[in-house]
Amino acid sequence: MDVRVGVRVEGVVQGVGFRPFVHGLATGLGLSGLVGNDAGGVFIEVEGAPDVVGRFLDGLRTRPPRLAVVERVTTRELRASGRDGFAIVGSDASGERRALVSWDSATCDDCLRELGDPADRRYRYPFINCTNCGPRFTIVKDVPYDRPSTTMAGFPMCGPCAAEYEDPADRRFHAQPTCCPTCGPSLTLHPHADEPLAAARDMLAAGAVLAVKGLGGYHLAARAALEDAVAALRARKHREDKPFAVMVPDLAAARTLCTLTDAEEALLTGPRRPIVLARRRPDTALAGAVAPGNGHLGLMLPYTPLHHLLVTEPMVLTSGNVSDEPIAHRDDDALQRLAGIADAFLYHDRPIHTRTDDSVVRLFRGHPLPVRRSRGYTPEPVQIAKGRPVLACGAELKNTFCLTRDGRAFLSHHIGDLENYETLRAFEEGIEHFQRLFDITPELIAYDLHPEYLSTKYALDRELSSVAVQHHHAHIASCLADNGVEDPVIGVAFDGTGYGTDGTLWGGEFLIADLHGFERAGHLEPVPMPGGSAAIHEPWRMAAAYGAPSDLPIARRPDWSTITEMAARRVNAPLTSSMGRLFDAVAAVLGVRDRINYEGQAAIELEQRADLSEAAGYPATITGEFTIMARELLDAVVADLKTGVPVPTIAARFHNGVAALIVDAASRIRDERNLHTVALSGGVFQNMLLLERAVSGLTEAGFEVLTHHRVPPNDGGISLGQAAVATAQSGALPKAAYP
Repeated sequence: MDVRVGVRVEGVVQGVGFRPFVHGLATGLGLSGLVGNDAGGVFIEVEGAPDVVGRFLDGLRTRPPRLAVVERVTTRELRASGRDGFAIVGSDASGERRALVSWDSATCDDCLRELGDPADRRYRYPFINCTNCGPRFTIVKDVPYDRPSTTMAGFPMCGPCAAEYEDPADRRFHAQPTCCPTCGPSLTLHPHADEPLAAARDMLAAGAVLAVKGLGGYHLAARAALEDAVAALRARKHREDKPFAVMVPDLAAARTLCTLTDAEEALLTGPRRPIVLARRRPDTALAGAVAPGNGHLGLMLPYTPLHHLLVTEPMVLTSGNVSDEPIAHRDDDALQRLAGIADAFLYHDRPIHTRTDDSVVRLFRGHPLPVRRSRGYTPEPVQIAKGRPVLACGAELKNTFCLTRDGRAFLSHHIGDLENYETLRAFEEGIEHFQRLFDITPELIAYDLHPEYLSTKYALDRELSSVAVQHHHAHIASCLADNGVEDPVIGVAFDGTGYGTDGTLWGGEFLIADLHGFERAGHLEPVPMPGGSAAIHEPWRMAAAYGAPSDLPIARRPDWSTITEMAARRVNAPLTSSMGRLFDAVAAVLGVRDRINYEGQAAIELEQRADLSEAAGYPATITGEFTIMARELLDAVVADLKTGVPVPTIAARFHNGVAALIVDAASRIRDERNLHTVALSGGVFQNMLLLERAVSGLTEAGFEVLTHHRVPPNDGGISLGQAAVATAQSGALPKAAYP
């Protein structure tokens, strides 16, 4: 006897070809019924023999479309109808919104074949897409995910496109962005050109800087082999040293620039297409200004049809903004803000609803370690405990926000450094969009303790119950949520600065923490930061604060004695326990970098100078009060420098010494508190040398080690940690007693 089963599928199941997949699966098995979208996901009714229905349900779970993520399949028995045929029915926009929106996906192989086929009606059409690829998050305005709810609403389909859209057997069945040269978006080159794409390629080849409208905003492009073009881009964008990302036409070109592992190649060619940080080959044919003094290169492959048509050789492709501003994504704004940078604008008339920067990822032990999580990943949720809906406002630098509902944490795209009005507006607009898109009305708001963060001020202006989360506790909570762990751990939170509960600036912290709370078990000895934030931009000030001797070359500065006196007398010199500032001091003493032009530059260059073959490390005493005497590390650096030890050897010994003190401190806590898991978080753990040596040492010492793999260890992951803490403290998780 036939049975009829009602099925609900939740997850990323809209805009990814799920309904035609269901239609094909059901008809292939000879089943009848229907499938449709609603605000909760996909609903199905399927009728047939019980064993065949069982095979259908198994196929839903195990063989979904390429971009689908099936989180949950639930069923209920229905009365059999005896009707034949399987239909795709209209969408139902009513009810509680739980449907997830897909992330933007790189152009699929089928579309690429059509793009290069002179016989195809979409030959060389820059906006080709299908249910397996193309824009999603950046164009969606509301759910259910149907064309009227996207920025494609203004492009009525022509007859052939409509026929494909309505044909369940076609790859473009209900592909909401589907279009062609007759009915879809078109390119424009400003100033005007009859053949915008060909003219844009010619301009790039001649050394021009172009503003190019992509999926999530404008990029600034220049030919990566032309020194004058890249130098001009740097000067106009006011970006002195920070490396530029490079887009290459294919994997073969990527291999000529970097030494790539299999995992890096898989990430480069996958549908998410982030920028991948990889070790560069020596003597590549790139302008020196692309990534000055950097042993790594940020590589990406084309992820839109326009990129495939435009990029025939390595091109610098960097965010379309002036330093410290959000990426431009509206045409009028781009034409105004980027006019002093770009020689021409290559843009199109498909609106971008949500600006989204490129994601940046590096590989650690074969697994992704996000540096910036944005395009290609947002808005894929992270699973956390169920609790009251939370809005977490994040930190100041590398800001993201996070909204939670029903055990899903929706971490936003990269907002940027929340230090000006333009970025604050982008932050506020993003929150409004996420609340509408995922139908979340927050009941709690979580924020950083720092009273001057704009994100904190925003939180305190909202009339919601609030939860203040200490910065480094949020880092460790982020790592716990990233790994699905709720039990107490030894948390090592190393970063630049974060506001501590005692009013000082923390950053070299050993915590005993879970999602409910934390204890500060130990930390680096506090030292002054002469000039406050000025010391972040001028690492030599931290060398003075750490007591670097006056006979070193760095001490020949005319203002050295003034800064040392400021530190000694604590005049405009707040105390900090920051590991990031210790790295700065060492980099300055070694002559690696005494002033920075971008965040973390001194530490990055110190890591790159290190001799990887060096195994020795400097010791540091841990006092009975659990203060780590970091000055001893600097003293050892100075002693070796004065005896002529090469800088690469000293840099390696310093890194090894920091890794060793992590193991020593964690072992001490384990002996006292019987904790065997260590969570590593904070921007310092983007340092691959330190991370590798620390994880190796901890593992050899018998610890389980948690690192990040879905959200960044830097402040881009703070909002997830805040959300997880607020959820736990609201009663979603039972509180465990600390050992």
